[in-house]
Amino acid sequence: MFAPLRYDADRTQRELHALTEVAKTLTTARELPALLTAVMDKLIDVLAPAEAGAILLWDRSPGLFRPAAAFGFNFEELQHLGLRLGEAITGKVYDEGRAHLYKSGAEVTAALEDLRPANRRTIARALGSDSLPVSAIGAPLRVGDSKLGVLELHTLRGSGRFKAQDLPFVQSLADLIALAIDRNRLERESATIRDAKQAERLRSEVMANLSHELRTALAAIKGYTTALLLDEVAWPEDKRRDFLRLVDEECDDMDSMIQEMMSSALIDTGQFALEPQPLRLPNLAREVADQMQRRTESHRLVLDFPAEMPLLDADPLRIKQVIRIILDNAIKYSPDGGLVVLRADIRASDVVVSISDQGVGISPEDLIPLFEKYFRVRDPSGYHVTGTGLGLPVARAIVEAHGGRIWAESQLGQGTTLYFSLPRSGLSAFAEE
Repeated sequence: MFAPLRYDADRTQRELHALTEVAKTLTTARELPALLTAVMDKLIDVLAPAEAGAILLWDRSPGLFRPAAAFGFNFEELQHLGLRLGEAITGKVYDEGRAHLYKSGAEVTAALEDLRPANRRTIARALGSDSLPVSAIGAPLRVGDSKLGVLELHTLRGSGRFKAQDLPFVQSLADLIALAIDRNRLERESATIRDAKQAERLRSEVMANLSHELRTALAAIKGYTTALLLDEVAWPEDKRRDFLRLVDEECDDMDSMIQEMMSSALIDTGQFALEPQPLRLPNLAREVADQMQRRTESHRLVLDFPAEMPLLDADPLRIKQVIRIILDNAIKYSPDGGLVVLRADIRASDVVVSISDQGVGISPEDLIPLFEKYFRVRDPSGYHVTGTGLGLPVARAIVEAHGGRIWAESQLGQGTTLYFSLPRSGLSAFAEE
């Protein structure tokens, strides 16, 4: 006479164990798709009648339920499923907001009568059979008054069937899954807010820094030109030329900052485009190096290119911009002067350009975010370096748009070498062959 009580106690113990195992899975540090997939795999072990199942989440944008995880289905095929409100088991359970048992094949068939033909074909392909489940349970995924989707479980061909006493257990499973989904949503929203605040803070800092740099350059230009225009002072020719040279340098700095801002804006808005043509890299590099050499007397710029450099298909204006950005950084971050070497190595599929300086170097922790927007390398000596923090990110975008890559090697106090590669492909490579 005590057998039923013992059976209920055993069942309760099994269900508690199952809920504990699912809860453990839900607390692991995984992305949501992987987390839900792991939960569905766990359900196979803890719920005997379940031979197939799916988590379907409501997507407000198209107004459809979409599968987020499944077992017993071909998930790639199942991803073509799109159920409407009120359609099939998922739509009905979601509308009612409570778990429902379909204990026989006839009840499942009746619940799926309004299934649209495309969805019916998708389910058949995902199951590998036209046969419908012989029993099913659907439970809403809800947190408070918010409904997120539906947990649906099926018995396909096995001897087991879902029973009424399975409903509370399946709903408990659905509630655990819903909490994990909601927690993930809150974490993503929090991360988005943090990222937005961080980006806004960085933008504010950059704008403040840029305003300062532009005002400083303008103040210098204004000071030198005002001095040159003084009627009561007859400046010696060498002093006059020094003033004009300094004005020219300040104008170049302002132009570089404006170009970086414009290029960054084009990249962000998707309007960045290349105009590739055959070019000889040594000639282009020499032109930029000569321009940069005129801006410094304490550095010596040296080019080292192989005699037989191949033609490359690239946008000459953009590649000039990349070289100018890197050379400008090499000069700025070696305040004591020294050698700046620009060289190239020919490889089977690409050409690697390197620019090395004898400057202050970059710490290992600064090498990681070096090509991120707004990042500025910290000079351990406290030496102030002008710039926007956009140069290297723009250079990276240009190089990657050409199909190459860019990277850096450095040691504090021993200088820095920046590398970028350009592929040997296109019409120029074909013509050479």
